[in-house]
Amino acid sequence: MMRYFLFQLFLLFSFVSFAQSKPFVLGTIEEINSKELNEKRVLNIYLPEGYKQNDTTHYPVIYLLDGSADEDFIHISGLVQFNSFEWVNRVPKSIVVGIATVDRRRDYTQPSKAPEEQKAFPTIGGSAKFIAFIEKELQPFIQKKFRTTSSKTILGQSLGGLLATEILLTKPALFTKYIIVSPSLWWDNASLLQGKLTNWSINDSLQVYIAVGKEGLTPGANPRVMEVDANLLYEKLKALSPRMQCYFDYLPDENHATILHQAVNNAFIRLK
Repeated sequence: MMRYFLFQLFLLFSFVSFAQSKPFVLGTIEEINSKELNEKRVLNIYLPEGYKQNDTTHYPVIYLLDGSADEDFIHISGLVQFNSFEWVNRVPKSIVVGIATVDRRRDYTQPSKAPEEQKAFPTIGGSAKFIAFIEKELQPFIQKKFRTTSSKTILGQSLGGLLATEILLTKPALFTKYIIVSPSLWWDNASLLQGKLTNWSINDSLQVYIAVGKEGLTPGANPRVMEVDANLLYEKLKALSPRMQCYFDYLPDENHATILHQAVNNAFIRLK
């Protein structure tokens, strides 16, 4: 009798434990068929606390490059959540759109004239198509499906920072804020830094944050210093538009692998 009672008690506790288990959900997954890229793209979406389908509140959007679940989506969403807590209040509650990676060397780079880059990375040079995807397909999709404001931030590191820089220099109106971390400006012999811009104009409210750590020489036949290149980008932007709200942040205690968290946190402090 006692054995039977203990067995029934074990089953009861097992059932209660099982019944209480449920997945921890951070966001949702959307898919978009891109004609520009000729492929299906996965989007990881973080919706802020309090977002309700039938509400009327609208939210800023942060577009995150390298936004796969095993890349930067989870911890950047966490930084957004933390900095939007009422007792922190560095950023407004925001939607995060993580663009899952397919081929970042293809999507984030311009064509390169450097033979070693052409040989090492045969799929390079698709940034124009990826920018068209963002402009013509991704942003309209997000604006239609979610309640968004006109505030649009792009966040990219390394090659993602290179792409964010290309957008800033060619189609600055696509975003209202740019967070550019450790940008790979060495690409194609630093053509983005060296190119001359004509008829480049921005809205005075545009904000740019550039961060770099102690990162040293870049790869390639003609190595450059990433810290210097990031500062050259800052100086180029200030010369183009002295009134632009542009911030340069040198973080000597961080390197290419560790800089992202600190840089994004600092960006949230500076960009209002």
